[in-house]
Amino acid sequence: MGVERQQGSGKQLDLFDEVLQASLRHGVSGKGGTGAGTCEERQSPAAWTEPLALTHMMMEQVASSANLNQAYKRVKANKGAPGVDGMTVADLRGWIADNRERLIVSLLDGSYRPQPVRGVEIPKAGGKGMRQLGIPTVVDRLVQQAILQVLEPSLDPGFSGSSYGFRPGRSAHDALRQARDYVADGYGTVVDLDLEQFFDRVNHDILLARLSRRIGDTRLLAIIRRFLQAGMLVNGVCIERQEGTPQGGPLSPLLANLLLDDLDKELERRGHRFCRYADDCNIYVRSKAAGQRVMASVTAFLEGKLRLRVNREKSAVAPVEERQFLGHRLGMGGRLGIAPKSLARMKERLRAITRRNRGIALTTMIAQVNAFTTGWVTYYRHAQAQHALRQIDSWLRRKLRCVRLKQCKRTISIANFLQEAGVPEWRAWVLALSGKGWWRLAGSPQAAEAMTIAWFNRQGLVSLAHHHAALNITGNRRGT
Repeated sequence: MGVERQQGSGKQLDLFDEVLQASLRHGVSGKGGTGAGTCEERQSPAAWTEPLALTHMMMEQVASSANLNQAYKRVKANKGAPGVDGMTVADLRGWIADNRERLIVSLLDGSYRPQPVRGVEIPKAGGKGMRQLGIPTVVDRLVQQAILQVLEPSLDPGFSGSSYGFRPGRSAHDALRQARDYVADGYGTVVDLDLEQFFDRVNHDILLARLSRRIGDTRLLAIIRRFLQAGMLVNGVCIERQEGTPQGGPLSPLLANLLLDDLDKELERRGHRFCRYADDCNIYVRSKAAGQRVMASVTAFLEGKLRLRVNREKSAVAPVEERQFLGHRLGMGGRLGIAPKSLARMKERLRAITRRNRGIALTTMIAQVNAFTTGWVTYYRHAQAQHALRQIDSWLRRKLRCVRLKQCKRTISIANFLQEAGVPEWRAWVLALSGKGWWRLAGSPQAAEAMTIAWFNRQGLVSLAHHHAALNITGNRRGT
């Protein structure tokens, strides 16, 4: 939509501009028991000598019109499901028009109170178990996004250079590049740490203590604590939360990085080579004995100081080629491949898209396949995977041949389709009358002769292997 404007006095104002100016004119400054004092007191020369003086007025930044307008646009662009109140993202602008003054005042005086989050379970990767998500209301998402936009520039520069997840200007590919360099330098054993239900076990007191080291605005700290402690509505029952930061809100990844920055700093102090992406941490050492020592000491640190729990079953000390990191498998010398589990999950997704009983046109199915595979291949573009991708291309074409033959339904329609595609009449009838199952029919020479690679190209199917090769050629030209 772009920035929302108001018409009226000849000026064009952003969604929150008029209300913020009015609020400040009426003296809403955040006294409200925060100890922050007046604006003049907070800006006195003596105050600025204190370590946290620069962060005493962060709520004014959060509630600024520019920041709230930017947060609104981000929430609107991200879309997302409604929270417990049923309000959609499309409803948010109307709500702001009716409630923006009250919202800004509640932020500035520190009285804002979030609603419970809506609990939703989604399958974990690989289909083993469920992951609990917490969906805040769209208004709470707006406020969280506004807080994130103020906190991130203050907190992120102090985070470790070996932390890559959910940080501006950093990506999974940067983490993989660093991991490859460690392995290429001879650190071929990995301490693969898995934190058990990390987002559900974050200790609120420890997290707020870390945040208060850097933030002096007690109004902001109080509102963040309320977000952490907001209940979760599951099957009509509101469950109180004494720990955890629910996945689903804009603020959770930054808070997770803040807590785990203690781990990063400890690993740096010990001189370890490591890569951390959110709660996925790999430490690279030269031998299994060294790895076992690191595993024991780091586990004690995590469970003793941060009160997190290491999953002993999923964590391991092993050669790098036996483990996976961010869906990839590292080989000796830093060679990068696709982890077998990632390939298996990708094929499961393609099976779901190419089910024969979906009742959609083949062209629509191919468009859905392309939408998934092009993004998937782009993520794995740095892996050496041509052989595996050619095999998947062949398997996928057979799946689509199966769909097309079943869409013919009757024997005569199958024979006619094959003949129209260039298969001799007698061979077309041999296949049509064979009585074999659809999968066996799709693997026949006649099906391959009728639906060649060129035929699939005309239908618009994107080859995984060709797309991967093209991305590598482009990347090599750019020097990436």
